[in-house]
Amino acid sequence: MTDYRTPLSKVRGLGSARSGVGHFIAQRVTAIALVVLVPVFLFQLARHGGGDYEAARAWVGSVPGAIVTLLTMTAAFYHMRLGLQVVIEDYIHKSGTKAALLIVNTLIAAGLWIAVVYSVLRIAS
Repeated sequence: MTDYRTPLSKVRGLGSARSGVGHFIAQRVTAIALVVLVPVFLFQLARHGGGDYEAARAWVGSVPGAIVTLLTMTAAFYHMRLGLQVVIEDYIHKSGTKAALLIVNTLIAAGLWIAVVYSVLRIAS
């Protein structure tokens, strides 16, 4: 007997959504990436920016600066989206509200990421 579900859950079709492990791994990978990327981003920005707006803008517009900035912000926004998704799924019980908040969460994360990509590309050009 390998199925440990109750008879009622079998009838209702309830069970594993089969996405929990992937979500868990994605959160951990983005967290590890941020542990590496955030200090590199801040160190490079402080080193090349030097408190001057034009120097910071020139660093973000350079190829290494753009790459580090985009990698850091991509990991940060994806990690943010995953974390808020867990909070919404765990604490919001109305299905309509939950669905709406999950959509808003994804749209905000995507919108922020698009704004960063546009800004970096605009500065780099």
